[in-house]
Amino acid sequence: MAIVSKYSNEQVETLLSELLGVMEKHNAPTDLALMALGNTATVIINGKIAQPHRAAIAEQFAKALSASVRDDA
Repeated sequence: MAIVSKYSNEQVETLLSELLGVMEKHNAPTDLALMALGNTATVIINGKIAQPHRAAIAEQFAKALSASVRDDA
């Protein structure tokens, strides 16, 4: 079953394009880009999510990321 997002594809694609543009602007190699994105996720979770919910959100995020890169996804 597909997940329905409250955000439009255009909103998501615009943000993704801008994030990737920053990585390209700085010629960030893959490992640096992933490290920066991971650190960004940590900052967002720690800054926007109440402490009692952070571990669960991080786990859901990790599961979604893993599912998105599986060969059968």
